[in-house]
Amino acid sequence: MFLLAHLSDPHLGPLPAPRFAELAGKRAIGFVNWSRNRRRHHSTEALAALVDDLKAARPDHVALTGDLVNIALAAEFAPAGEWLARLGTPADVSLVPGNHDVYVRRVVDHAGRHWGDYMRGDPDATPWPGFPFVRRRGPLALIGLSTAVPTAPFLATGRLGGEQLARFAELLVTLASESVFRVVLIHHPPTAGHARHKRLLDALPFRALLAEHGAELVLHGHHHEHAVVRLEGPHGTIPVVGVPSASAAPGGDREPAAYNLYRIGGRPGGWTCEVTSRGLRHDRDGVAELRREMLIG
Repeated sequence: MFLLAHLSDPHLGPLPAPRFAELAGKRAIGFVNWSRNRRRHHSTEALAALVDDLKAARPDHVALTGDLVNIALAAEFAPAGEWLARLGTPADVSLVPGNHDVYVRRVVDHAGRHWGDYMRGDPDATPWPGFPFVRRRGPLALIGLSTAVPTAPFLATGRLGGEQLARFAELLVTLASESVFRVVLIHHPPTAGHARHKRLLDALPFRALLAEHGAELVLHGHHHEHAVVRLEGPHGTIPVVGVPSASAAPGGDREPAAYNLYRIGGRPGGWTCEVTSRGLRHDRDGVAELRREMLIG
């Protein structure tokens, strides 16, 4: 049995003091939003409690689906890297970036510069640099995609792009011939029905590739909520699972911090996957089991 942990959107605080030159355009709006609202929603104590509980579960691997930082100030990236190192080594943690990690064009390379070892495929698994990447861990093949692109103010959309989609299709075909459980990591949810200003712009071709070539599990963040949706695959439905922000404080109007544990076993044609959600609650202290569901098998 392989134990995979998934958390997302830690939005690490506190926000460092920005330089005046950094507060222009979208960053200025984001800074006001952080100061008035988001800094009260995201709690370092909630995140620390969640990570302590995750480590006590002793997962075989950790998947992190983006939004480590808030408005992508230059001074946010190194501390986020230090937090990543405390979470686990690059061999034990796989990361894909979120839209806040590439908030503006001038920092599009910062995530790779500071956290690149967590977003790099196995040397013999990915025939190109960058995304998508592949990491094999136990029976799993983790496929990391990037939907993170700079956007205009008031937009939080994502995009994969034609080249990445073509590479993704190639990987799905290659991995389908192997005895692996394919886990797709993506920040923006690829499902339909989301607000236009936060959606994945090329979700439709992504879903078409899954319908044609299949995958066993898709993990995402972005919307800061528990979600289990099933997409059509060539041999049945594919669970698509999201989690709340890993630093969401209890007591607000959003779901408190939580993460998921996936117990994966079996073999091709007979995989099993059970998800357990653990997190904080509005009505009690400490991290507890929130729900449990058999996704496959």
